[in-house]
Order: sequence, then C-alpha cells, then structure tokens
Amino acid sequence: MYLDNDLESIQEALRNLEQAKEAQKKLEALTQDQVDQIVQSMAEAATKEAERLAGLAVNETGCGKKEDKVTKNLFAAMDVYESIKDKKTVGIISCDDENQVWEVAEPVGVIAGIVPTTNPTSTVIYKALIAIKSRNAIVFSPHPSAANCTNEAVNVLKKAAIQAGAPEGSISCISKPTFASAQALMNHQFADLILATGGPGMVKAAYSSGKPAYGVGPGNVPVYIHSSADIQKAARQIVQSKTFDYGTICASEQALVVDQSIKRKVKAALEQEGAYFLDEYEKKKIEESILNNGSLNPAIVGKSPQVLAQLAGILVTEDTRLLVAEETNVGKAYPFSLEKLSPILAFYTADSCIDASNICNELLEIGGLGHTAGIHCEDKQIIESFSLGQKVSRVVVNSGTAFGGIGATTGILPSMTLGCGTYGNNIPSDNIGPEHLLNKKRIAFGIREMKNQTQAVSAGSQQVVSNNETLISKAEVMEIVKSILKELNFK
Repeated sequence: MYLDNDLESIQEALRNLEQAKEAQKKLEALTQDQVDQIVQSMAEAATKEAERLAGLAVNETGCGKKEDKVTKNLFAAMDVYESIKDKKTVGIISCDDENQVWEVAEPVGVIAGIVPTTNPTSTVIYKALIAIKSRNAIVFSPHPSAANCTNEAVNVLKKAAIQAGAPEGSISCISKPTFASAQALMNHQFADLILATGGPGMVKAAYSSGKPAYGVGPGNVPVYIHSSADIQKAARQIVQSKTFDYGTICASEQALVVDQSIKRKVKAALEQEGAYFLDEYEKKKIEESILNNGSLNPAIVGKSPQVLAQLAGILVTEDTRLLVAEETNVGKAYPFSLEKLSPILAFYTADSCIDASNICNELLEIGGLGHTAGIHCEDKQIIESFSLGQKVSRVVVNSGTAFGGIGATTGILPSMTLGCGTYGNNIPSDNIGPEHLLNKKRIAFGIREMKNQTQAVSAGSQQVVSNNETLISKAEVMEIVKSILKELNFK
C-alpha cells in the first residue's frame, strides 16, 4: 500500500516516541554504574566507527572534508565523553552540609534530537552520549539530506548501548525524515524536551512547539586582532579554524577586525597560510553567490574554495585555502558581513580598540548575538575591556574560535550545542551538557524556626507608643515650667 511520505514519516516518529516512553521507565531505574558502562560502550563504538561515519556523511551531503569530520566524530566520542564520564547524574549528586540541602538528579524524559546536515554524525554521537548519561531516551530527526549517515550513526550507538544493558527504544531515529515528521516529533506529548541544532527555521519551530527547548542562534563570529598579537600564530590559528571542515562549525570565524597599524603584516601572514584576497570584481562575484533570496545559499555551505570560485565564475589556485575580502560596511546588504558557513572571510580595519569593539558588536547585531567572539592579543587589559563589551556568551582568546567555542582548545565544556543566552533568544548561555538534561530535586532539612513576624511588628508598635507617651509627658512638663517662670517674672 502506498503511503504519503509525510504520513509514513510521522507514523514512524510516533512509533519511536512510544518505544522511547517505555524505555524511559527502565532507564530511570538504572544505577550510576550501569549508566556509565552504557555510555562508555557507546563512546568506544563511536570512536571505532568515526572514520567510516565521516565518509558516509561527506558522500551523502557533499558538505565538508572527510578528515575533519573524522576529527569532529572523535571530538564527540572522546572529548565529550571524557568531560562527562565522572559526573554524577543518578540519585544524590551533591550535599550542602552547612545548609543541609541534598540535590537529587532525575531525568527530564524523552528528548527530541534535531540533527543538522552540516554535522550529521558528530551531533548524533554528542547528543546520544549526554542523553543516556542523564538517563533520557532520545529520538533523532535527521536533516533529509543527511538521513542515511545520521541513521547509521544512531545504529552504531544503539547497538552498543543495548549490548551494554540499555533498554530497547532508548535511542532511535526517523529513517525517512520530513519537516512534517520533525514537527510531529517536537509537538507530541511524549516529547519532554527538544535539543535543536539546525537552521533558524527548525530552531524557531522547536521554540514554537510549546515544549522546553535548547536551540542555538547563528554564529556570525567576529575576531579582533590587536596590535600586540602574535601575528604569525594568529594567522595560522585563524586559517586552520576557519577552513576546518570547510567552515561548517557555527563558532568559526566570519570576520576579522584588524588594527590599522598591523594591517599589512596580518594580510601577509594570512596569505602565507593560504588565504587569497579577492579584488573588487572577484569580491562582487562571490557576494552574488553567498545569498539566495535573502538567505544563506545552501550551495556554498561546507564547500572548498575551488568549488566556491567555480560557482562564482572566478579562478583560484589549487593551494588556496581561504577566500578573503576587505569590507567597510555592515548590514544585510553586504553579504561578507553575514554568517557564511564556508571558507569565506570578511576583513575589516579598525582605528582603535574602541572602533574594533564597535565593529564587532555591529557584526553580532546583524546575526550573531549571544554566540561567540574572538580576540588575538597579548595585553590583558585590552582582552578584558574588549570581552566585557561584546554581547556574546563566550570570548575565545588566542585560539581559533571554531575549536575554542566548542571546548576543544579551551577549558569550557566540550559540546556541539552552544547556547546564546537571551541575546540570541535562548535560555542558557552555556555549552550544553548532561547537567542541562536533568531535573534537580532538593531535599531540604529544617535548620531554623520561623519567627512570628506579627508579634514582632506588634511589639515594635507598642514600643513606639510607649516612647511617644514618654515624649508627650516631657513636653507637658516643659510647658508647666514655662508657665511658672512667666508668673514669677510678672510678679
């Protein structure tokens, strides 16, 4: 019997949710040791399959570089795992002896995991690990253009989890996803929380579902290169970061803001690292390919500089790693000032630290508020003043922002979902981890007696009356004394 694609996909989503709901009851009964064994098994399986899954992702989506997607998969399977493996997520997870309050971890329930086409396998690894670590079942909805590789990543994790003792239905995925099935998944009563990674339309749908949701905002990341920076090091880190997986990490650099005094040196250092500075004609041709009907052109996302040049009708050498254009304007009418998710970078010049900070905030205002900014600088006072002035949730210092933002080269929590706070219309400004997928119950012991405030107020009022009476008596005495003195003087 033929079924409409949407209907068939929706029915699969509902079946997965029903199974996840049953699995959730069993997950809640697991001990910390049992949970940790399952998570370890999943991480080990993902590590072994990292290269194969990366190849599947590139072949299916045509987006990014296989070697970099291997690194992403290993980051999710190893770095994320190492950061969460010792965390308590079952039972009493903390005790405040002084205030006599215990905190108890409880799962939030069934999670709807929305997966993007840019990071289809690494996102699954990361989200599955933090979900099971916090004893939550998860149902994945892939991007239609990455359905096969996403499902294969889910199968790897599901098999490892079940072999280690996880109940059937703990991890599942829609095999033939549509936008309708994603909406059905997010809106269903069995979905307790949404982890949404993807384009603005999907994130908006998650927030419109009426369910608690962790979404992310766009990452139009500006990076300031101060005159005190180690220019060669900064250029190397920026090019490595921006070209990683052809710019598909949302925390990757989108615009450089460079002090005027070091502009020539920075340009030369970038060129040594493989950056190609476009002339005015080439810049205009690339601009025309960045947007499609006012939105980011999906044809450029995660593509090599050579493919980008071909799309635009220009020529670049085979060793070109990055396309850079000088820009002076910021706004929707200037495509280089927007998030590009490809190895295309804008280059601005600043007259001062204040000017640089203002340019960075202008760039954030048009599409990156709350996400990430970067600075290359050796002056801590400048680092502090710049960082305090940026409306972002993370400032990466002297490191590539793609790696620093996700916690690969900085000390923040390794994560593939970066909250943008209220600046970016998100709730958390954190890198999302298993602690965000927990309900915390407080067991609080009585440590003091409640005072009777009514009696205290009443006693205070009586004291005021008593004091007033004393004052009135003294006044009366003084009047009597004055009267007597007048009488004596009169006589």
